Amino acid sequence: MGAYWQAMRVIAISTPRRFWQKHPTTEIALRAWYAEVRRARWERPADVKANRRNVSILANNRVVFNIKGNDYRLVVAMRYDKQIMFIRFIGTHAEYDRIDATTV
Repeated sequence: MGAYWQAMRVIAISTPRRFWQKHPTTEIALRAWYAEVRRARWERPADVKANRRNVSILANNRVVFNIKGNDYRLVVAMRYDKQIMFIRFIGTHAEYDRIDATTV
């Protein structure tokens, strides 16, 4: 890590907001997830895994986070070089099973 520390930027925070409006029991977990990843400095997939052992690292720079005790899945596309994560999907396990997380 260089002398300049840049916080992780989360693109499309409106996606979890819309989700917790439909599923109010997820709001606390999603807010906690957001607060944590905003403070993160992940430069490669191993950094994410070291910090969050229950994540799945997928091809195409995708990371799958388990939300609310593993009731939901949140998929992001990472740009480690720019410290940006793009929220690509959030949903139940059944909804997750119907997508290709490496291409969403």
